[in-house]
Amino acid sequence: MKLLAISFGILIIIIVILADTRHLGFLYPVYDFPFGDKVGHFIIFGLLSLLVNLSVLGTGAPSDSSTPASAETKRTVIKTSLILALIVGLEEFSQRWFPSRTSDWFDLFASYLGIASFAYLAIAIKTKRSLLK
Repeated sequence: MKLLAISFGILIIIIVILADTRHLGFLYPVYDFPFGDKVGHFIIFGLLSLLVNLSVLGTGAPSDSSTPASAETKRTVIKTSLILALIVGLEEFSQRWFPSRTSDWFDLFASYLGIASFAYLAIAIKTKRSLLK
């Protein structure tokens, strides 16, 4: 799972670099339908959130016996998602310095909504896996 999360993160970095340099190529059709860019932000950063959170949860870190597993899982996902949200926010803000990009609050909102939604999905998957063991 970690390799998949790292690979997907690298793919997103490549997409950002291509967008910053106006070389998106085959990805431009995303802008052809209404809110396509927002849907893209939701899905891309949501999937990154899911993969990163599942990777972090799968590390098998020692747990505190006084803390229920679900509370520890939620705390870990919240911390991980906040770090990811900070990075995504900085990337969206950095678009102000690229003439080919526009920093957009709605893009940031869609990204954050994807991060939060898929973080919730990561919690659900981890909880279900724990119940099956």
